[in-house]
Amino acid sequence: MSLLNLPGYEAKIREKEGKREIFDRLRRCYVALTPEEWVRQHFVNMLIEYKGYPATLTANEVPITLNGMMRRCDTVVYDKNLRPIAIVEYKAPTVKIDEKVFAQIARYNLVLKVNFLIVSNGLQHFCCKMDYEKNSYSFLREIPAYDVVAGNWAQ
Repeated sequence: MSLLNLPGYEAKIREKEGKREIFDRLRRCYVALTPEEWVRQHFVNMLIEYKGYPATLTANEVPITLNGMMRRCDTVVYDKNLRPIAIVEYKAPTVKIDEKVFAQIARYNLVLKVNFLIVSNGLQHFCCKMDYEKNSYSFLREIPAYDVVAGNWAQ
């Protein structure tokens, strides 16, 4: 798998029936090792180990219903009251982060109404803080620590 602009970690990888799998610490099972999954596992590791996100308040592949159709958010982060506070969308390193990617996560946010939207392809990472009063958003310079994300629920 490719090198990423994320801290390294010792991923648990195995081969099963000729296919490579990686252990997802949040779902507690092995999943297919795709380029997007490689990004997800590194990014989740960074959130937990370097940004203080509690693993117990972070979930992968969260189902939502959008316009009557089932969709899955790549990662959702919750506050201590189990309210969603951030959505993370991952792409493979070869996928350019563009308006389509932001449109996808914005659609998911119509359902969850979180304060932070995060997008990463493992090489580039973007984080927007939503301002619902002004009907706008602002890009942050870096991915905030959990205490910042959790502390902004009421704003």
